[in-house]
Amino acid sequence: MAKPSDVLKSLEKTANKQFVPSIGPIKGKIIARIIKRYNPKNILEVGTLYGYSAILMAQRLAEDGKVVTIELDRLIAATARKNIAKAGLSDKIDIVVGNAVELLPKLNMKFDLLFLDAAKNEYLTYLKLAEEKGLEKGAIIVADNVEVSKNEMLDYLKYVRLSGLYKSETIETRLEFTPNVRDAIEVSIKVT
Repeated sequence: MAKPSDVLKSLEKTANKQFVPSIGPIKGKIIARIIKRYNPKNILEVGTLYGYSAILMAQRLAEDGKVVTIELDRLIAATARKNIAKAGLSDKIDIVVGNAVELLPKLNMKFDLLFLDAAKNEYLTYLKLAEEKGLEKGAIIVADNVEVSKNEMLDYLKYVRLSGLYKSETIETRLEFTPNVRDAIEVSIKVT
């Protein structure tokens, strides 16, 4: 078993070589700060890919914390499971395979942080389904790629910025493993 940080470094090397659209060390620092600041207990992630962000978040949770991550692709989920096991975090991370729009209503959990990094045009749908599950006041929603994919999620951005339900902030950054491409993360706190 490797240390989580070693698994993350290995995934960063792979992503850099293969131009994998993954969270990496730049956005990872932002997410780590969010977790440190808000101290969520349960995290729901939509879009697992190879497990980088799930590992990053799980290693920063309290002992009884949990990450549930949804991945559409069965083969990618299998690779993520291996990476998570290698990092020694299988007890803190559950991967659910399938379409998040179908799975979100069936999840039986409350979560303090929702991390969105899947189909960009579905972000608002994911959020509304999470709200139906009882997303409580103070919950944090972190949405990736809000600059490079903003045209696919204008409805989502309008909702979190203007509905009055969220206090939203855009954190400018760059696209991981792609030099000189600007991107951003939207961090929204549920205020009602």
